[in-house]
Amino acid sequence: MISERLLAAVRCPACRSPLQPSAAAPRALRCTTCGCEYPQTSDVFLDLRPRERFQEQTKYLDQSLHADARHERVSPPLLGSKIRNDMLRRFLMPSAADRIVDLGCGSGRALLWNRDWGAQTVGVDIAPFFSEEAAAGVDLLLADLRRLPFEDGAFTRAYSLDVLEHLSPEALRGMLAEANRVLEPRGTLFVYTHVRKNARIAAGLRGINAAARWLERAGLIDMRQERLRKSDHLNPLADIPELERVARDSGFRVARITYYTPIVGGFVENIVIRVAERALTRRAAKRLAAGGTAPADTDAAAVRTARLAAKDRIGRRGPTYVALRALSAAMTLDVLLFGRIRSGPFFALLEKIGPSRTADV
Repeated sequence: MISERLLAAVRCPACRSPLQPSAAAPRALRCTTCGCEYPQTSDVFLDLRPRERFQEQTKYLDQSLHADARHERVSPPLLGSKIRNDMLRRFLMPSAADRIVDLGCGSGRALLWNRDWGAQTVGVDIAPFFSEEAAAGVDLLLADLRRLPFEDGAFTRAYSLDVLEHLSPEALRGMLAEANRVLEPRGTLFVYTHVRKNARIAAGLRGINAAARWLERAGLIDMRQERLRKSDHLNPLADIPELERVARDSGFRVARITYYTPIVGGFVENIVIRVAERALTRRAAKRLAAGGTAPADTDAAAVRTARLAAKDRIGRRGPTYVALRALSAAMTLDVLLFGRIRSGPFFALLEKIGPSRTADV
């Protein structure tokens, strides 16, 4: 949605001056200082992407990455999403007095899951694939994380889930510099991402992934969409010491970190859930064929139909939801057992310690 509070908070991404409705162009915002105009084409989010187009662009702008419709409707936090959201709440610990920005909010689901915070929140993403619920209930902004349209110190807290691995080293530093700029002194940024160097226990996850590939060859699971999503990963951080250096160069210190090697989670999400998804997709395809409504791309339509039907069942909080809650509880063992073993994936709280040395990158 676009609230009056959001309209008052945003600034020109080029010069950070206030914006006002344009007199020359309907449904456009105009900078009061540099005169840049930002046409608006949506009633549910503001578009303040910078006029300067960066050469590096995410594949998440591609419609094909969203063909399975997982972004359109928000289910309760379950499985890996629940682990990440629980850690977000545990690390960030916001209050109703906070001003919080979700950097790379995707569908906006984390904003919806955490409305009980009572804080002022806004979701920022470069791709306009927001859920129906987020479009109706939270402030959303289309912008580049390297040119955030906010004034200095606009927020007390920020978070970024599954974003940093999509950035090049240069883009990562630019994003962290902007996060530092828009946070007030001692503000905190929670991140979930990973470094390239892993721990020995990650051999267990590699074994699970090998089993998943065998199951895919046997036709029991389908990993094509997951591979498409991960094809965007640039993995800019080599190891945790590099994380600490990049954070320090960007004006942060790593205040807290917990590692996450998803052994149980890998088996649940890459084997159990994928087998169930494949079975549901095949069932949906048969129903489409039997009803004579099968489109040209039957497989894509079946995937979408199966996913939306599963979301309906989860939303009713029946047996499917109970089973997924139980699997989610089992997945917490990965944090409890391996949380202190330095590995690739991690949850970290970065605390602002001063102005970024790369703030003008």
